[in-house]
Amino acid sequence: MNLPDVSIGLAHHNRAALVGQSCPDKVRQVLEPDRCIDARETISQWADYEPTALHRFDDLAAKLELDSVYYKDESTRFGLGSFKALGGAYAVQRVLHQALKTQLGDAAISLDDINQQRYPDLVDNMTVVTATDGNHGRSVAWGAQRFGCQCVIYMHENVSPARQQAVEAYGARVERVAGNYDDSVHQADHDAHQNAWQIVSDTSYPGYMEIPCDVMAGYTVMTTEAMDQLPNNLIPTHVFIQGGCGGLAGAVCADLWFRYGADMPHLVVVEPQPAACLYQSALAGNPQVVHIVDESLMAGLSCGEVSLLGWDILKAGARHFLTISDAPVVPLMQLMASGAGGKTPVVAGESAIAGLAGLIGTVNNPQLAREIGLDTKSRILLFGTEGATDPALYRELTGTRVEEVIPPGSQS
Repeated sequence: MNLPDVSIGLAHHNRAALVGQSCPDKVRQVLEPDRCIDARETISQWADYEPTALHRFDDLAAKLELDSVYYKDESTRFGLGSFKALGGAYAVQRVLHQALKTQLGDAAISLDDINQQRYPDLVDNMTVVTATDGNHGRSVAWGAQRFGCQCVIYMHENVSPARQQAVEAYGARVERVAGNYDDSVHQADHDAHQNAWQIVSDTSYPGYMEIPCDVMAGYTVMTTEAMDQLPNNLIPTHVFIQGGCGGLAGAVCADLWFRYGADMPHLVVVEPQPAACLYQSALAGNPQVVHIVDESLMAGLSCGEVSLLGWDILKAGARHFLTISDAPVVPLMQLMASGAGGKTPVVAGESAIAGLAGLIGTVNNPQLAREIGLDTKSRILLFGTEGATDPALYRELTGTRVEEVIPPGSQS
């Protein structure tokens, strides 16, 4: 197997991380374990719910001289092709539930009432709104359609037309915004306040914390599934996780800590070089804003402002922050499609391979590999957060159609 040449751009060792300790109360206060349990119980009741696959990449592990590499494949999640299906849609359900309880003054209204659309006329008059690079907006739009409310999605000028069409397919209205993702976040926030709409964002900021907590709780469905699927109660030694705004990474960090306590894996956060807001925050010791000049090909990770909730968890739980360029993205997407990692072809989108790139780049840097503790006993868990959420772009980048990688009907 020939691996693409991957280099780590920047690397920071977070010496403030709490190593070898049980999950601290301050992390549990940010994302309560009971909130995550509630999310998993609710989402597991949705129609068509089933755990996504956990692949073992033996060939890749052998090539990298590691004990094992596991890859959680979110490309089939609810037909939306991304882990985001777990967070945005669940938060929509929670928002509508709270709004109905308040409007009717009836505390007995349940989340299942929303799921079963028992108040269609009232819910139809409610509107949820968010900003997105594609996947989160698709989840919110899907949730809005599923539960019967209106939806407006804000997309910045660099989001592909195919991702806009995918959102509109669920009945949402799309508003285009000049600038980058962070500009679309600010516009969505402004318009929501002007129109009395409910924001369902995966990014938390001052004065907006509760709903992003629900989004993050939804994400832990993915982490808990992966931990349950690992064979023989195996505990990973390392997890390489995508950065972005930090909501996903924070949720994964907390859920790992809840399960493994003092045996919490060595968590490594990987970001695109042009959008390394978490790296810069770790370097400074407090949240930093990065002005994005050039958008990364890893569109879902191209975020310049950190989620405060995610940061509050990561500053205690993430031990390293790394950056990578876009150079290895397409070669690794092609490698995954060929099944070279472990004989199982995988449809991996642009943002899905950031953790894998970070792992390979670390192995290629002996000094960094020693610092992070990678050796022949290392057991790695990666999260393939998206599939071909833009099939036309996937074909353009990889030279392969999705149907050629995973023939229709070959996966449940």
